[in-house]
Amino acid sequence: MFALQKSKNKASSRQQIDIKGVKDGILILPNHHYRVVLQVASVNFELKSEDEQDAIIDTYESFLNSVGTPLQILIRTREIDMDKYLGDLDERLSSETEEVYIHQLKSYNEFIRSLITTNKILTRHFYVIVPYNAGGKMDFELVKERLNLTVDIVAKGLARLGMHAKELSSLEVLDLFYSFYSPQQAKIQPLTEQALQLVHASYIQKEEL
Repeated sequence: MFALQKSKNKASSRQQIDIKGVKDGILILPNHHYRVVLQVASVNFELKSEDEQDAIIDTYESFLNSVGTPLQILIRTREIDMDKYLGDLDERLSSETEEVYIHQLKSYNEFIRSLITTNKILTRHFYVIVPYNAGGKMDFELVKERLNLTVDIVAKGLARLGMHAKELSSLEVLDLFYSFYSPQQAKIQPLTEQALQLVHASYIQKEEL
């Protein structure tokens, strides 16, 4: 059975996810609410000197005062499925001919396998969600223009903190929702672009924006 088969209850997934669609990277919510999701690089605050920490705090305060809109900060921790990595490692080991590299690969393979038996390998991603709430129905291009202005302010403010911000595409936004809605499936079967397009076509309501 295909992993992305729709529920027999057509409204069930839409009600739980509660989104109308994604267009040009903009998440469209009910009641004319819109969001842009930025993936943000982290800064290791603890490794900074006291003067650098003070400068970061002052810059962060200035950044928040300059935005003029509430922001949502999301920290997403996901467990990595190591089977593919170990499979690639085994394949490389079987094709290696140099004795010294075979020994190194075997040692590394044993180390990784012993590591994952007692520890979960996790990735952590940081996101900033930029909102725009229209008072009523509004031309989408105007919504996009206003959101882009705020996103530009946020991205520049984050850059002053030493954090690069990348705006998620429509498919990347859907992938983020997929990881929340079906975390175990997302771990063992990451979505391809083709599958993401299928999710978009099957689960998101096709309504006039």
